[in-house]
Amino acid sequence: MARPSPTRIAIAGLGAVGLRVAEALDAGIPGCVLAAVSANDRDAARQRLSHLARAVPVVPIAELEALADIVVECAPAALLPAIAEPFLRKAKTVIVLSAGAILSHEHLVGLAREYGGQIIVPSGAVLGLDAVTAAAEGEIRSVRMITRKPVRGLIGAPYLVENDIAIEDITAPLRIFSGTPREAAIGFPANLNVAVALALAGIGPDRTTLEIWADPALTRNTHTIEVEADSASFSMSIANIPSENPKTGRITALSVIAYLRKLHAPLRIGS
Repeated sequence: MARPSPTRIAIAGLGAVGLRVAEALDAGIPGCVLAAVSANDRDAARQRLSHLARAVPVVPIAELEALADIVVECAPAALLPAIAEPFLRKAKTVIVLSAGAILSHEHLVGLAREYGGQIIVPSGAVLGLDAVTAAAEGEIRSVRMITRKPVRGLIGAPYLVENDIAIEDITAPLRIFSGTPREAAIGFPANLNVAVALALAGIGPDRTTLEIWADPALTRNTHTIEVEADSASFSMSIANIPSENPKTGRITALSVIAYLRKLHAPLRIGS
């Protein structure tokens, strides 16, 4: 029996996450092949990929869809529509890491529904999404998330700039935000994709409650989640080691790689 053609994977954005996913695909993920990459600086991207065993085309975003079946979005949130729309219109899959941008581009969900495409938000830096989505099949009464981050991972966030909140010289933990993931996605677009993913898995971005703390003693991004539902009450905590980008945990890229391994796995664990 002839083997099916491998699933062609494109990567949009070649920062810490995109490069790690590209290296994993180059090393070998059964049933998948790295088909194309797009980056803002294409010459620099070619240099970053020069150590791979197989040459990969580096192309503009607009050319990715013709070359791939799935695109992994690892780019600035503002680029999500340009990356996702061509794939969704062709009933293809978009793996979205800028989950917060979905709230400001909800038409993408409509496009996926209309054309038969799919938007995947991987677990990323937050654990327990399987449990939350399962609980959401019943009734979830409340979801609370507390995020604590090193100062350097929060400096420059629009919310801090707009509200004149200085955290560079703090010597003790400081709560800098209390509200909802929808509000946080605007004020902390590079930091709170995890909160939006949690909200979309559970009771939505307006009913989920969120606190953000800047902590000068921390070296890891930490998230604590508390869920009250009719099926279970549970709490979860994770302390993520940052990647070379202090705003992104190392586990984010690994969650994408784990998802790609599941695509053609003979045994799949978790929903």
